[in-house]
Amino acid sequence: MRAAAAVRDRRRTEGVRDMTDATTVTTVPTEWTTLATGLRFPEGPVGLDDGSVLLVEIERGTLSRVSPDGTVDVVADCGGGPNGAAIGPDGAVWITNNGGCFEFVDLGGMLVPGPVPPSWSGGCIQKVDPTSGSVQTVYTECDGRPLRAPNDLVFDRHGGFWFTDHGVRLERSSDRTGVFYAAADGSSIREVLFPLDAPNGVGLSPAGDRLYVAETHTGRVWAWDVPGPGVAQGSGLLEPHGDLLCGLPGHQLLDSLAVDGDGWVCVGTLLNGGITAISPDGSRLEHHPADDLMVTNICFGGPEGRTAYATASSSGRLLTAEWPRPGLRLAYP
Repeated sequence: MRAAAAVRDRRRTEGVRDMTDATTVTTVPTEWTTLATGLRFPEGPVGLDDGSVLLVEIERGTLSRVSPDGTVDVVADCGGGPNGAAIGPDGAVWITNNGGCFEFVDLGGMLVPGPVPPSWSGGCIQKVDPTSGSVQTVYTECDGRPLRAPNDLVFDRHGGFWFTDHGVRLERSSDRTGVFYAAADGSSIREVLFPLDAPNGVGLSPAGDRLYVAETHTGRVWAWDVPGPGVAQGSGLLEPHGDLLCGLPGHQLLDSLAVDGDGWVCVGTLLNGGITAISPDGSRLEHHPADDLMVTNICFGGPEGRTAYATASSSGRLLTAEWPRPGLRLAYP
């Protein structure tokens, strides 16, 4: 008992939130409306200044654009499994592609990711010319190790980007993967954080000085200080973990994320479908429920960024709602 108390005291001293401390989750009724339907497991939304939204359709293998009237047009055929999207300093749309690591299963009209198909051989980082639709593969490995299943990404104001490799889970084994930092000119890539358990969502604080990563199966969001480009410093007991921002109660899985203008970390939540918003210090949690068990991601747009767009993936919809706080303008809109 004394040893356990010492560990708790040390965690508090180091600024790591104690998993035994109860945190109340406030349910926030959110009036989501459907902007687009018929999408094939959408993810990675990016709000554009003209009111349209770029997103990937993982099962379809495309980067697509949803117009303000809900019309869906294919921008590029990426192949594999495009999982996340972000606009880089060159104006290209950068894609984390998991390589097609899921066989999708239709459960009575609900599309869900299934097992790894025999054809899967690894993922990559791509960039897409949004005008021509041409696709270029930029990174397939780091330090001689193939990328497994890149998932989510975010650019910083220095022109580099952080991305997660979610890895794959086979019948009797599961990848240990990490978080990478790469240059947008294709010149360098580094694995900065390893190992993590199914790292998924990744985002930066409004000032760009904190990095957030959500682990899917543990239901945890971790945070690191970012003193410079591609540098992440944590205060956790065990490397590579930094501060434990929160751990969700019960059986909830976490997907991709965005940070709003007030610094709340907004994470797509599976099973308990919706968006979980976490205050910058982790002391307050909101759940914004939606009518889909697999709400995978969120972005912001509209006046003052107060329009939230969420991907309701299993039902193939893009949802929209007014967000209680301003959105965060990304480094390269």
